[in-house]
Amino acid sequence: MTTELNWFKSSYSSNDGPDCVEVAISVPAIHIRDSKNEDGARLAFTGGAWSEFVEFAAGR
Repeated sequence: MTTELNWFKSSYSSNDGPDCVEVAISVPAIHIRDSKNEDGARLAFTGGAWSEFVEFAAGR
């Protein structure tokens, strides 16, 4: 069974710059990809791991 992911661009990505990150949320993972290479490599994190990363990146 294949479930299509609903991708959205990160609010930190620019519309005309080279930094375009897209995110898709599913159960049980958060998926990350480069919007300029939709068929390229993707990362997937559990919800807990993603929360820890975001907290660390925010410096909290």
